[in-house]
Amino acid sequence: MDDAARERLGAAVEARRDELVALTQDLVRIPTLNPPGRNYREICDYLAARLAACGFGVELVRATGTPADSDATPRWNLVARHEGAAPGDCVHFNGHHDVVEVGHGWTVDPFGGEVKHGRVYGRGACDMKGGLAAAIIAAETFIETCPDYRGAVEISATADEESGGYGGVAYLAEQGWFDPCRVQHVIIPEPLNKDRICLGHRGVWWAEIETHGRIAHGSMPFLGDCAVRHMGAVLAEMEETLFPLLAGRRTEMPVVPEGARQSTLNINAIHGGEPEQTADYNGLPAPCVPDRCRITLDRRFLIEEDIAEVKREVTELMERVKARRPGFAYEIRELFEVPPTMTDANAPVVTTVAEAILRVLGRQPEYVVSPGTYDQKHIDRIGRLKNCIAYGPGILELAHKPDEWVGIDDMVDSARVMALTLRELLLKSS
Repeated sequence: MDDAARERLGAAVEARRDELVALTQDLVRIPTLNPPGRNYREICDYLAARLAACGFGVELVRATGTPADSDATPRWNLVARHEGAAPGDCVHFNGHHDVVEVGHGWTVDPFGGEVKHGRVYGRGACDMKGGLAAAIIAAETFIETCPDYRGAVEISATADEESGGYGGVAYLAEQGWFDPCRVQHVIIPEPLNKDRICLGHRGVWWAEIETHGRIAHGSMPFLGDCAVRHMGAVLAEMEETLFPLLAGRRTEMPVVPEGARQSTLNINAIHGGEPEQTADYNGLPAPCVPDRCRITLDRRFLIEEDIAEVKREVTELMERVKARRPGFAYEIRELFEVPPTMTDANAPVVTTVAEAILRVLGRQPEYVVSPGTYDQKHIDRIGRLKNCIAYGPGILELAHKPDEWVGIDDMVDSARVMALTLRELLLKSS
């Protein structure tokens, strides 16, 4: 493989710049909002038609029975595979097609796919429809330019990454789609910047804490026991002891941004008292002492921490509060946990992408770890496939924000890196 051949491949990707932009716009304009899980089938059908026309065999896979899967909101996934001219490794690009809620503060149509200032704007443009589009253009260009390649190229568009990935990659992994016997290299084009290779992510533990009280008339609160006040004591104890403790822990993992190199805890939600009424209700609340208060914890932990200790710290905190408050009662309900993961920097997919970045961008890549989990957790833990990274265009800090965008130059450069990675992995024996 000479430098001239590599240059021709890069030029072929560059020649499809307008097509890459148009594909990204088309994907952004399909509002695959999660929750509840809208238009999953529509985006899978769109990609299936495109990839089938390029010679891919396509399958639509519904993750039946997974969280939130229903006839109203079925969890649809696409897996497309293109076979080479001879046996060899399979390189798989996985991108999630779901996006988070729009939120407030937009100055452009969040599903318009507007192009300006060298960027494509819209919800999911950065996270991660721009990356998925770049992977598709890279794969199509490689197959067209190098038709005699060995092995296979796969592309998947999967559901529910934003809510844990259980209706997407986790389900596919359970069904054997990521078995190391059929797939050898996985690249997930999450927005970690075009000159970074993401080796893995921190761990996560989600749990609910509920404090109990006793309902009574609000004019006579002394006859009841306020669960919200009990929860206030829990939050005060967290501020006093747990948050300072976590802030003092640091990891050797190259987590970005810098603030995420410590252990973190987010109070994801809080609710106490009577249920929230619908938005059109204009009456007053009933005068009651709340007998329940619930918070949701989002605890991110480091590879140096033990999950049993993470849980024990919360239990011990609750017991300290209980010892000081008469009548204090609580429950802890675990929601899910994922251990940290980090691919070896000498793994084949890492070294190949690193060489491609050097050739395309003229500089060595930065190796990073994501502050939050993404679908590598399921490929690693369920699929038992360790040769997996995240690499794609986009700026992580723009994800989930108003006026989300992805740079067009970044998408093209990332697509060139991905195409060259395919060439190095699938033409290595020719």
